[in-house]
Amino acid sequence: MNHSGSATSVAGMRPSLPIETDRLLLRAYRLDDFDVFHDIRSRPDVVRYLYFDVQSPEESRESLAKRVDQWYVEKEGEALILAVERKDTGELIGDVVLFWHSEVHRRGELGFILHPDHHGHGFGAEAAREVLRLGFEELGLHRVEGRCDARNTASARLLERLGMRREGLFLENEFVKGEWCDELVLAMLDREWKGTQA
Repeated sequence: MNHSGSATSVAGMRPSLPIETDRLLLRAYRLDDFDVFHDIRSRPDVVRYLYFDVQSPEESRESLAKRVDQWYVEKEGEALILAVERKDTGELIGDVVLFWHSEVHRRGELGFILHPDHHGHGFGAEAAREVLRLGFEELGLHRVEGRCDARNTASARLLERLGMRREGLFLENEFVKGEWCDELVLAMLDREWKGTQA
């Protein structure tokens, strides 16, 4: 396999913020988001299928401080993280993430965390769809993946609603929080994204 170059050169991405969708604003994190940010990350039901455990206030403060400057990507290995705010109430309800895994292979990964009080209204899909648009149309990615613990059926359903295909189930693929976990992988290609927009 030839790894010498990509089909197109990618120069990073600095989106114009805030990004407005029908019901949401996607914006950079601010230090004054701490109270809600910590509330989300200190909940066992939120972190159940994530790599990190319930966070202390100090851990949340450190995580938030890093995210304030992660609203753009300049090179592979970086992650774009946007806070998700409801337009009707001004509430911070979670965040969406685009990991830029490879410039050569133009590959990224989508992630999201939403406060349980705001589940069931389509906010996660609305925010995630905009991040897919950024990945395909502004960063020029060829492929975006979504990965989740196979038991996390809500996240898998959200990824499928976005038009992602189930590509694989990896049995006992990772050892997380003291147990072997199965991992579900879904993905979308740029031509499939264009098809959803047609």
